[in-house]
Amino acid sequence: MRSLPLAQLLGHCAQAVEAVLAGRSLSDALADCPEPARPGAQALAFDVMRRLEGALAASRHMATRRPPPPVEALLVCALALLWPGAQARYEPHTLVDQAVAAVRRRYAGSAGFVNALLRRFLRERELLVPQLEEGDPAVRWQHPRWWVQQLRSDWPDQAEALLRANQCAAPMWLRVNLRQTDAPTYVEELRAAGLPGAVARGRWAVCLAEAVPVQRLPGFFSGRVSVQDLSAQLCAPLLLGRPQEDPDELLRQTATDLPAGARVLDACAAPGGKTAQLLELADLNLLALDVDRQRLARVGQTLDRLGLQADCRCADAAEVATWWDGRPFDAILLDAPCSASGIVRRHPDVRRLRRRADIDELARIQARLLDALWPLLKPGGRLVFTTCSLFRAEGQAQVDAFLQRTTTGIRRPCPGHLLGFAENPPSFEGAAGWSGDGFFHSRLDKAV
Repeated sequence: MRSLPLAQLLGHCAQAVEAVLAGRSLSDALADCPEPARPGAQALAFDVMRRLEGALAASRHMATRRPPPPVEALLVCALALLWPGAQARYEPHTLVDQAVAAVRRRYAGSAGFVNALLRRFLRERELLVPQLEEGDPAVRWQHPRWWVQQLRSDWPDQAEALLRANQCAAPMWLRVNLRQTDAPTYVEELRAAGLPGAVARGRWAVCLAEAVPVQRLPGFFSGRVSVQDLSAQLCAPLLLGRPQEDPDELLRQTATDLPAGARVLDACAAPGGKTAQLLELADLNLLALDVDRQRLARVGQTLDRLGLQADCRCADAAEVATWWDGRPFDAILLDAPCSASGIVRRHPDVRRLRRRADIDELARIQARLLDALWPLLKPGGRLVFTTCSLFRAEGQAQVDAFLQRTTTGIRRPCPGHLLGFAENPPSFEGAAGWSGDGFFHSRLDKAV
């Protein structure tokens, strides 16, 4: 992270943050960053996004005028990195000096303005930060106000813990390819490669003590392992085998009760992690759909790396007439488009890009997909509906509403809402200590 001058990294970080403030995803924005600067700029940008609400509030509180967007982006980056609890370990005077240098390189006329505000923030920080936090829940919790309100409504006893958890980096979970190895064996390979701290959970889930580039993972390019969050790893065994409420039981379950060659639909397949896991665990006739052609290409790349095969097609799963051949499916995985509110630890910009109205629109899309795909399931078949969301409207409320619309759906045991930290709801005691992303899983079987 410190291989390049901090002023240069701050400049790239600010360009990415400016793009997020304009509505672009942080991942897309960072893709424009030059390769040598990208790791350092990304580390800074993640820290900034976790304190962006406070930095914006401080900037607007202190400034008599709002600066141009590029200057504001540099200013709020520095303010966020000076905010209490920021992960960047730079001395305050160094951050101020380098932020001013970054401004001077591109917007020399604003250097004095930025210098004055940053020095004022340092003088007033101990009083100003508590004042801003007390006056605005968005600043206190570093999430939009509507997000805070929604979590308090959906999870009144866990909301504050969820908001705090979102300020932390997520662990790096791996899924080993059971066609090649298993988790305990792969843990030993990691240790031999100098990557200690790996802990196996079940037969294929492995956690690293700290994130590393995939190039360092033994056997990654030969298909021995993939990067996939722990919660996402529950979808395939829930679809293929015996339904379970306890997520740890699902992670130990490798047997499938689907016949060899069963016809399976992965309805929103990109980027392909769940598609691949289904094929690692069972011999299937699998159709992988995605509406986004570029993202669908990633499914093919993932399968190629793992030596797996599926029929990959670009289509809107809800527009059944455009892609379905009339033959019913034994099983359907619907990992539906959602707010991604459960993966904020990995994508801290999500909270900035979403609006409250998006939740209602996404819930409508999910309902449309459920209604369109259910008739394609043969009697006795099963459908797993899942979202990486914390919001009930995209989870339990969605499934409850669907079951009111159909007479053939049978609710089966499943993990339900997993919240991404140890204090999961008491009804999910098997999830104690769960460190996967926030996720919702539901399995519905179709009456014969």
